[in-house]
Amino acid sequence: MSGLEAAAPTPAATSRPRYGRPDWAVDGKDWPNRETSRFVRVGDMRWHVQMMGSGPVILLLHGTGAATHSWRDLMPILAKNFTVVAPDLPGHGFTSQPPVAGMPLPGMASGVSTLLQHLGLSPEIVAGHSAGAAVLAQMCVQGVIAPRALVSLNGALLPLPFHGVAAPFMGPLAKLLAANPLVPMLFAWQAADGKVVDRLLRGTGSAVDEDGKKFYARLARKSGHAGAALTMMANWDLVTLQAALPKLSVKTLLVAGTNDKSIPHTDADKLARLIPNASVAKMPGLGHLAHEEQAAEVAQMIIEFAK
Repeated sequence: MSGLEAAAPTPAATSRPRYGRPDWAVDGKDWPNRETSRFVRVGDMRWHVQMMGSGPVILLLHGTGAATHSWRDLMPILAKNFTVVAPDLPGHGFTSQPPVAGMPLPGMASGVSTLLQHLGLSPEIVAGHSAGAAVLAQMCVQGVIAPRALVSLNGALLPLPFHGVAAPFMGPLAKLLAANPLVPMLFAWQAADGKVVDRLLRGTGSAVDEDGKKFYARLARKSGHAGAALTMMANWDLVTLQAALPKLSVKTLLVAGTNDKSIPHTDADKLARLIPNASVAKMPGLGHLAHEEQAAEVAQMIIEFAK
């Protein structure tokens, strides 16, 4: 396939800045589900994509600051029933970062749409975590995808959704921080202390396993990844998306962890009143990363909803 590359090692990172982009040969050496990874060149973008399984296509989009490792346990379960496609979002993980115009919600949606077109895929089911759910909703609103069902996992679909640890990074302050190139480097330097990442993860209300902590910490130590997450949040416009949600016709499942410290589970109830064909499923005691805490349970919810 044109533009498709095997997930081959890249040159060693020893000659690169310590806090640059994640390097596949070093940072991806033990990446979850590495054998399913590939790199896809689309225009100026180089995407890291994982694909596995067979059957109807399901697209998974991770949230801000994460990457495909977030689906490490969920993907193999879904692959028993679906062809599962999961990219790193622009600037995240091992996907290159586009110009700033590609980081707002419409730009992100267009980028993922272009990737799907290149791969020749039309997902029947789409599932997104946090900001990933917003990207999918935007894609549906724009009409660039027409799935039969959308699953929002603690979706960040309402303005200023983050009420917990991420709240200071939203809005005008995020724009100010993103404009300073030293901020991502400072964050990456602080993230070298594992306690910083542990504190951030605890702030989500989720109990993440040691593997999850390891990969989140590894990405957080890279200023390229941290800077992309900050730029994404600084350019996020959920007010326009919220206004369009009543036009979202796709059948939608709003999954919410009752212990989510980033996005209150009550947001799912508000969204159900905005989205015509939406239903709510609460997961008692689980936090913002519920799909990592209970991958089998979340997978079963997606499979049953797809049926």
